[in-house]
Amino acid sequence: MKGRFSLSYINNNFLKLRSNYIFPEIIRRTKIHKEKNPKLKIINLGIGDVTQPLPLVVIDGMHKAVDEMYDMTTFRGYGPEEGYDFLKSAIANQDYNSRNIKFSLEEIFINDGINIDASSILEMFSRDNKIGILNPTYPVYENASVIYGYNGVQDENGYWSDIHYINCTEENGFVPEIPKEKLDIIYLCFPNNPTGVVISRDELKKWVDYAQQNDSIILYDAAYEAFVSSENVPRSIYEIENSKNVAIEFRSFSKNAGFTGIRCGFTVVPKELKGRTKENQSVCLQSVWQERQQRKTNGISYVTQRAAESVYTKEGQRQVANLVDSYMKNAIFIKNCMESLGFKVFGGVDAPYVWIKLKNRLSSWDFFDNLLFNIGIVGTPGIGFGHAGEGYFRLSAFCNHEDTKEAMTRIIHFLS
Repeated sequence: MKGRFSLSYINNNFLKLRSNYIFPEIIRRTKIHKEKNPKLKIINLGIGDVTQPLPLVVIDGMHKAVDEMYDMTTFRGYGPEEGYDFLKSAIANQDYNSRNIKFSLEEIFINDGINIDASSILEMFSRDNKIGILNPTYPVYENASVIYGYNGVQDENGYWSDIHYINCTEENGFVPEIPKEKLDIIYLCFPNNPTGVVISRDELKKWVDYAQQNDSIILYDAAYEAFVSSENVPRSIYEIENSKNVAIEFRSFSKNAGFTGIRCGFTVVPKELKGRTKENQSVCLQSVWQERQQRKTNGISYVTQRAAESVYTKEGQRQVANLVDSYMKNAIFIKNCMESLGFKVFGGVDAPYVWIKLKNRLSSWDFFDNLLFNIGIVGTPGIGFGHAGEGYFRLSAFCNHEDTKEAMTRIIHFLS
């Protein structure tokens, strides 16, 4: 039977994904260089993984939950698909009610991080919808649009005909301009990955107003909201009036509390948010998403959700704030060092990413190779976030401070 084809047809959209997905390529090049230079200490300021250990309060919360799983009277089996009420209550009270934003527990859905929901949320919508994504942007949004068939035909530059690319450039301060055409679904991410740029309340209100006027839905990635300290920068889209009518928000414990290894986040789908059938009947999207979750997931582990709940204790908030402060200390240090070398720099103030404009028309992959092969520093080429990212380079603050200082010392000596 050698060479026999399966009779099962695949989803061809997976074959349309870009083969040079940025993060595996970074890992591949770094591995090759490390094998050739085994004694070299490579410092990674590229992929946005955290480096500091979990807060002690989180470890304690997990230990207590594990002990409960060994006791017949407190053992838990399958949990609720949408998440346990104890965690959803903590989220509703501290992330939203404390800002005068009211949500019921039924509107909060616990997941294993933003990526899965930010992608699978498209299952709720018809492929007739027109999707808009920022350019540059986190690759997951475009990848999800392709996998679920919203893409159309790809041109020679890699753009898809049925995806609307909203350019974020130096000229507009990397804050997207309101489209002139009608878009049905729009991915927004603020504080932004990769540029580190934030959006003001006034600018975000323009998007909410646009969505209301066009019956659009905003998919709002707020993964880095904990890093916001500026007064006029919203930490949630729901701080904007009428946003419950137009927006779904994604959040995560990965970057503020170090959960990249244990995985936990949540999605908020307001009951006010409506979709419509092709027969023009109004449908509550919260109920649609609830049906989806009940049929496609068994939920997140009890131990993990107890760990996340501990983040909302008074001591948990203190320890998480210390983590955030340590990473922002790195961000400011990186920003100052690159500016001292004469680079134009964005981000690094209310976000853990520093977005650097390259000089002399150097490509972002060439700059990556120069840093890796000459001084053992890993960053992220801007081209990996879309064509508008070419000519830029992202450095991440998610490293310990001593390694960050050493990395910047190497960069300053190399580029001076």
